[in-house]
Amino acid sequence: MRITSYRRPTTLFDHTQKEMSDRLNSGNLSAQNWAPAVDIKETDAAYEIHADLPGVLPDDIEITLENGELTIQGSRESSKEETQDDYKRIERFSGNFLRRFTLPELADAENISATTKEGVLELVIPKIEKAKQKKITVERCAA
Repeated sequence: MRITSYRRPTTLFDHTQKEMSDRLNSGNLSAQNWAPAVDIKETDAAYEIHADLPGVLPDDIEITLENGELTIQGSRESSKEETQDDYKRIERFSGNFLRRFTLPELADAENISATTKEGVLELVIPKIEKAKQKKITVERCAA
């Protein structure tokens, strides 16, 4: 008897969760390099990514797609320092940021749109229509 296991295909959310876990465990989140928080939503028609980029101008964001990998990168300058303030802790990241996502097969790479509003970058990645399963009838050959 042979036992087989079922493995659920990975989703865009799974990739993001693994990426953030890897970054947190490796200590790569610093004041020089940071990764914006993202929300990923899948609808019947599209995948939506919302990235928190407060203080980042649209001209400072670069979005590229290569070999099925979507990259969001850019930079945010730190605010003007005032020497009179005695900061105990600064938690606002500045410097370069980078997030990468492997797009699913159903992603329509030709029609991705990106907009920003109130410090949130919204990417809409439409889905292409799935090829419908076709049943093929096996015919008996005449002998």
